Amino acid sequence: MKQHRLAAAVALVGLVLAGCDSQTSVELETPAQKASYGIGLNMGKSLAQEGMDDLDSKAVAQGIEDAIGKKEQRLKDDELIEAFAFLQKRAEERMAAMNEESVKAGKKFLEDNGKREGVVTTESGLQYEVLKKAEGAQPKATDVVTVHYEGKLTDGSVFDSSIERGSPIDLPVNGVIPGWVEGLQLMHVGEKYKLYIPSELAYGEQSPTPAIPANSVLVFELELLNIKDAAAAEQQ
Repeated sequence: MKQHRLAAAVALVGLVLAGCDSQTSVELETPAQKASYGIGLNMGKSLAQEGMDDLDSKAVAQGIEDAIGKKEQRLKDDELIEAFAFLQKRAEERMAAMNEESVKAGKKFLEDNGKREGVVTTESGLQYEVLKKAEGAQPKATDVVTVHYEGKLTDGSVFDSSIERGSPIDLPVNGVIPGWVEGLQLMHVGEKYKLYIPSELAYGEQSPTPAIPANSVLVFELELLNIKDAAAAEQQ
């Protein structure tokens, strides 16, 4: 099944690359051209994320050209199956190595960060520091809260931010990642925390977006603005 998915992904990239090489200037004026570029861009990002970043674009284009022109294929099916299996295995090995390095880097970051003054480490491994104190109420797991936040990787790159969007969000306390569920219930309305969330309390190996590599430690600046009753929030 993985081989079929890889073949389909390569074919989609090939549709964009067919008939041009890396030195060709591609026009991106019409909706069809823009959509074609978007397909290639998205598939390229997906393949790179899966460790398929060394595909030969000219060979991909040649395969599409032969298929569209109904020419005899240049490799036998068993050769293609063997090549796909090799490529898939190598990509999996690369991703496993990257994931292992990410886990090590995350542990080292949290170990060093936990030694800083003002950083508290909970029993679960969550780390936090209080950026702004307040005396408001604390939410329960069943509450809906209004928050402003900004999420970063440990290198400082931002992957999500309600602050940049200029609009806070409402969310159920028990409907978010475990690190947030725990962190929110430590906070009082009006407070601002910085959360350092181990990957096992975030997304682990199952990243929801390429912007968050697998096994990433996540850093959030989180401000608790309000607590709403869950039932009342559903009626709004």
